[in-house]
Amino acid sequence: MQNGRPIIVNLIPSSNPAHPLLKRLPEIGAVFHRDRMNEKEFREVAPHADVLISASNLKVTDEELSHYPALRMVGDFGVGFDGFDVSAIARRGLRACHTPDVLSEDVADLAIGLLLALARSLPAADAFVRAGRWPNENFPLGRRVAGCRLGIAGLGRIGKVVAERARAFRMEVGYTARAPKDVPWQYFETVKDLAAWCDALIVVIPATPETHHLINREVLEALGPKGFLVNIARGALVDTEALIEALERKTIAGAALDVFEHEPHVEAGLLKLGNVVLAPHIGSATVETRDAMAELVMENIRLALNGQPLATPIPGTRKD
Repeated sequence: MQNGRPIIVNLIPSSNPAHPLLKRLPEIGAVFHRDRMNEKEFREVAPHADVLISASNLKVTDEELSHYPALRMVGDFGVGFDGFDVSAIARRGLRACHTPDVLSEDVADLAIGLLLALARSLPAADAFVRAGRWPNENFPLGRRVAGCRLGIAGLGRIGKVVAERARAFRMEVGYTARAPKDVPWQYFETVKDLAAWCDALIVVIPATPETHHLINREVLEALGPKGFLVNIARGALVDTEALIEALERKTIAGAALDVFEHEPHVEAGLLKLGNVVLAPHIGSATVETRDAMAELVMENIRLALNGQPLATPIPGTRKD
């Protein structure tokens, strides 16, 4: 506590003063940004911190947690928590929250948007017009999305919303999951089987050690020379070297990626290809969703500080 207020240590880069959560955290307590503290200041603050704030694209390791002996909770500004050492959080008896559901609509919208941009070559079409080429050239034909077979690798919260969006395009939907679900769509036991069936494969599976490079050379070959790949999940799910090779050799028709293995750094092999659409991890990046995510984290912090169960605990961590 500082002057009777909880101490919050924030790991999210503080360079964006308009970040919806960073703007609101002072409502609850005294906020200290890790990237603004020198080591002396950090050693003075860390032992008294009540709340640690991070984001789903950052790392919260056991070593990081060891700096905060008085910690009461960890907040994740995001739905994914693959960068969080969940076992260490649980072992230390800490509460931890994330922000599921509130971002599903926007991430699903982006998935469909990326597929449309890829199939109709929208980035290239924009560049074509801006370069003044339209009066003298014909723009290449694209591919129809309506009525295609859409494969969804991972039918969780976001995957289900993607499937609902697909209905408006009269798409035939197939999916993979740990087990068949009570849904009207076709189930495939493996992602390779799903890839062989579909025209476009959208990856929505959480990143875990078991799903690392799940989209490998075999899956890409199964997707085939007319197949599209869209990844809105985590970069580590796709073997990037195999993907670059498949795109160069036209083993698949194209890929649209919002996430990358080493983001924000993107492999040069992807940057030079024309059959790729690239986005800077903007799945949840709308004003409405980021505000909702901030509100959910704030709600969870208040609940934790009052000793109440969290609204959206990270699975595998303390619930009460």
